[in-house]
Amino acid sequence: MAEPDYMDDDCDDLIKPKKLVNPVKTSRNHQDVHRELLMNQKRGLAPQDKPELQKVLEKRKRDQAVRQQMEEEEAHRKQSDLEVELQKRQQRLEQMELQQQRDEEEQENAPEFIKMKGNLRRTRQEAGPQEDPL
Repeated sequence: MAEPDYMDDDCDDLIKPKKLVNPVKTSRNHQDVHRELLMNQKRGLAPQDKPELQKVLEKRKRDQAVRQQMEEEEAHRKQSDLEVELQKRQQRLEQMELQQQRDEEEQENAPEFIKMKGNLRRTRQEAGPQEDPL
């Protein structure tokens, strides 16, 4: 970094700028607190108490996360009317499919003469509408 022109020692008439004094840093209380913090840091004793603002913010964040999780659980529990109706329809379809499977199994396990009787009924029903009017 280049030094400014007025920093040359050639001109003794000019007033050289001085760094301004920070009144906070020169205060006795500030120096004592700063010294104590440095000593604690060297010893490894960090202050255990968090600032109140930080505690409040962390608590709010935790509460918000818990609240959001509870809302998600409630959303899974609650079902809309449409979902309820769809579930009922699905259950009815499954019951109908089970009933059809049972009927088919019963027909397969039935004796031969009952199967033939059912076949005769079907052929009679197919022939029924084509009767000749006398």
